[in-house]
Formats: sequence, structure tokens, C-alpha cells
Amino acid sequence: MTAVTAAQVREVRADDLQRRAAQISGSEPVRLGYAGWLPADLTARISPVAQLRTDAWIEPSHAQAARVADGSLDLAVCWGRTQDLEQYGLSARLTGADRLYAVAAGDDTSDVHAQDTAVLLDDDTTSWASWNLYAAQLARDTGACVVRISDGGITGPAFFDHVRRSRRPIVNSPKGPTAPLPPDLVRRPVIAPQVYWTWSLLWRRGEQRAAVLAVMDALTGGVGDLGIHRPDAWLPDSDPHKQ
Repeated sequence: MTAVTAAQVREVRADDLQRRAAQISGSEPVRLGYAGWLPADLTARISPVAQLRTDAWIEPSHAQAARVADGSLDLAVCWGRTQDLEQYGLSARLTGADRLYAVAAGDDTSDVHAQDTAVLLDDDTTSWASWNLYAAQLARDTGACVVRISDGGITGPAFFDHVRRSRRPIVNSPKGPTAPLPPDLVRRPVIAPQVYWTWSLLWRRGEQRAAVLAVMDALTGGVGDLGIHRPDAWLPDSDPHKQ
């Protein structure tokens, strides 16, 4: 085989691979947005079925839902309410869940009842609309104390400062600290009930693109209920995954 012929063969093979990739992923990459959490094995799940373009901007859940509705995104991993899904014409599948804990000053790491905790609500409803709705419902349902703030201290160093000033453990948001806490603070499991935050995969109703449907299945297949349907688990009434 001559050098020219070998080059032609390689070119044909490359073209064939490109055609196969196009058949799998569609003509356009699937656009995915998120609100702070994605599965750790995202690439491994998606790469066999589609080209994925993960949006660089991490937006609040309500903003990502609106972006899916207006076509800026194909899919979003975020928190969603049933009324928002109806308003925007979206559907949701469970793709993840966080059991929330409380953060307290001192060294007591024992369980704490939800009614003995506090939740922060921030005046910045643009950034914290979803958390405010969730936390307010948690307080109404469990008796947790509401603490209103205006410094964005739902996360970060300002959150730690609120914990140090509080007489109650403060429920940590799902965007809160995942790294080790400062040495003067501890995690305390919340019980009676156990408090869960769900991560939904949202998409437009009537979606027909094969690549988008493949990504949906890859991100939600085999997820299970992640503990959210246990008798002692709490979800807000508006959560689309509540039974």
C-alpha cells in the first residue's frame, strides 16, 4: 500500500467516526446548565451518548429553569417546584439529593431536632429565591427558627459568622461548605425529620431531539429514591418528587 493510499484510508476512517459521532449526538451539542451540583461521573455517563456543552455560568435554580423554558439551555440540573414546572412547561426527573445538616459552634456533634435549628433567609431574592422558598417552608413545617439576613451569608465566611452568633445550629444550604469546617464549628445531623434537598433534571415538555433524550436517560437512569421517600424524610410540598 502506498503512502497516499494509507492517508486516504485514514481520512475515510476519520470521516466515518465523525459521522457516527454525529448520529449519536445530533448536529448540535446538548446544552446543560446547573445550579451548584452535578454528578461526579457526568463525563463518564454522557460521553458515550452525546456531545455535551456544560454552561460555564452557575446560576440560581429559578434562573436555570427559566433558561430551559426560553431555549437558552436544553437541560438543567437544579431545584424545581411543581408550580414552576407548570408555569414554564417543563418536566423533571430526580438526578440527585442532599441530606442537609446543621452547623453549630462548639464540639457537640450529636443529632439535633429540626425544630431546634435555625434557617437563614436572605433579602437578596434574585440570588436566593429558591433557598428562601425552601427554608421558609422548612420553618413552617418543623418549627425551625427563621433568621433574616441581608449580607449574602447563606454560604461562605459570612455563614460561619452567623453560626457563631446563633444560639441554635443553622441548617446548611446545599450550596454551603463541602470542605472541612473551621475548627470551632461542627456538623450536626438534623433529625425529626431528616431534611432533603432534591436536584432535578429539567427539560422542555415535548422535547424530541434524540441526543437530549439520551442525556436525560444517562443522568437519571438507575438513580433510585436516594432516601427521600423514607418515612422520616422531609421534602417541601411543592417538590415534584414528593410522594
